[in-house]
Amino acid sequence: MKFYLLSDNVDTQVGLRLVGIEGEVVHERREFLELLEEKIKDKSIGIILITTKLIELAPDVISQIKLKQRQPLIVEIPDRHGESKIGETIDRYVSEAVGVKL
Repeated sequence: MKFYLLSDNVDTQVGLRLVGIEGEVVHERREFLELLEEKIKDKSIGIILITTKLIELAPDVISQIKLKQRQPLIVEIPDRHGESKIGETIDRYVSEAVGVKL
C-alpha cells in the first residue's frame, strides 16, 4: 500500500515528492473530485493525503467518503500557507473528553 497526495500547492507536492510520495496538484472542485474518485478506486493506494484547502472545497463529500470507505484512509494535511489549527483542535477534543484544560 502506498501514499498519494492531492494538493492545491506545488510546494507541498514537491516536498512530499522528495520523500517518495507521488501526487497531483488541482485547484478546482470538479477536477479534485474526479481525481479523488479515480484514486479511491486504485487498490494500491492505502492513504490519500489531501491539503486543507482542497478539503474545504468539498467537506460534505470528504465526510461521506470517510464514513463509508474503509480504504483508502483520507488524511487532511495543512500546507505551508494554511492556517490550520490542528493542535488547538486536538487540545479542545482532549479538554472536552477529559474535562481538563491543557
